[in-house]
Amino acid sequence: MMRNDMNFALVAMVSMGNYTKDHNSTTLNMGQASEDQASLIKSVIISSFYWCYVLSQVVGGIATQSFGTKCVFGWSQLATACCSLLIPLGAEFHYAVVIILRSIQGFASGLTWPAMYAIVGFWIPITERSRFMSSFQGFSIGIGLTYPLCGFIITSLGWQLVFYTTGLLGVGWCILWYLLAFNTPQEHPRITQAELNYIQLNVGEEVLRSVSIKVPWAHIFKSLPVWAIAITTFGRIFVHYVFIVSGPTFMSNILKFKFGTNGILSGMPFLCSYISSVLFCYIADKLLLSKVMHLTNVRKIFTALSQIVPGSLILCIGYIDNITVLLIIWFVAVTFITASYAGAMANIIDIAPNYGHSGAVLAFCQTIHMSASFLSPMTAGFLVTQEDSIDEWRIFFIVSGMISVMTYIFYQIFGTAKIQYWNVIPPKNVKTAEENMFNNENKDLISKSKLEY
Repeated sequence: MMRNDMNFALVAMVSMGNYTKDHNSTTLNMGQASEDQASLIKSVIISSFYWCYVLSQVVGGIATQSFGTKCVFGWSQLATACCSLLIPLGAEFHYAVVIILRSIQGFASGLTWPAMYAIVGFWIPITERSRFMSSFQGFSIGIGLTYPLCGFIITSLGWQLVFYTTGLLGVGWCILWYLLAFNTPQEHPRITQAELNYIQLNVGEEVLRSVSIKVPWAHIFKSLPVWAIAITTFGRIFVHYVFIVSGPTFMSNILKFKFGTNGILSGMPFLCSYISSVLFCYIADKLLLSKVMHLTNVRKIFTALSQIVPGSLILCIGYIDNITVLLIIWFVAVTFITASYAGAMANIIDIAPNYGHSGAVLAFCQTIHMSASFLSPMTAGFLVTQEDSIDEWRIFFIVSGMISVMTYIFYQIFGTAKIQYWNVIPPKNVKTAEENMFNNENKDLISKSKLEY
């Protein structure tokens, strides 16, 4: 919500003041900028978040290894929330202040994904990871709620309340995070011994033995399975941002929906996609538990569903005249995109479950595939010069569909769910303290747990 609130509020921040007769309303201070420059300033404000978001991915992986998920994730979210609370004041002062605040938000938010992934390997047993990954789809709920909620707040209470609402929600979440979240099960003060034993038994010995191993960046950069995840996810992000960023423009200029209807129809697929992500991840775990498929095949099938299906459907959108049929296909395409959280996105934990390594792999992959968040809108701007031209939209949809399908082929060839050798490389000629502790103390515990289990 803190990422997307600006997309709606900025329209009101500019249109309600500087270039209207209503000089009493509080608006974005555009300085000496002309009306012609307003569009450029708006695009810079929007894009400033994503510039810094991509740049901070590797920083997030390094910071998580040094300070832990609880610290990095918590403080990054608090910084993002505080910036949201300051945006109304910054807007009164000058638009440059808003750009700085959004850049800080982007940098801080970029730290969160590597931090989240780093904690999964220690807390979530292998057969439950797909279901747990559906919790990362909270951003779909955020998008789905932001579209209609911001429209209501701006209309009824003013755009300033948008940032106060999302900022206060962020601060409240941080309080809960610091009370409830811990880096490892062993650190949790309220965990039962039975649950601790169950987690230690099912996360794998590699995780328990490799806490302090340094991140092997050189091996990560040269790993084909890592590149396979990064490249295929680039294709998924590219087509996903067609629906997130370009979708409302298409609905407005081609389907001729009014703002209210546009907001609801743009947001609803993302609310549905959260439900679908839970379903896909549940099915993936059931396939693993029943041993119907190997883990690698499960990851590849759900990755294919997240890219082949949307990539094929988006090719059809520009050729459908019936609006009802078009919207059904639109909803189905967005829904299937979330299958990736039982596929390539969960695959990161499979190949590098060690604490810190998964965050580093995610940081590397995010740096590559989140560039699609820039390139997808840029491609739309280059190919769709006349937003009411269906022919130009068709070309854009074809390009997007081809990128989605072709990037999956690389994953099909090189993707794997096997733990990579560099995930468990110990320091030369030295056993880690954690490994010695595991060998001496945890074997008896695990043996006992096996009997209980």
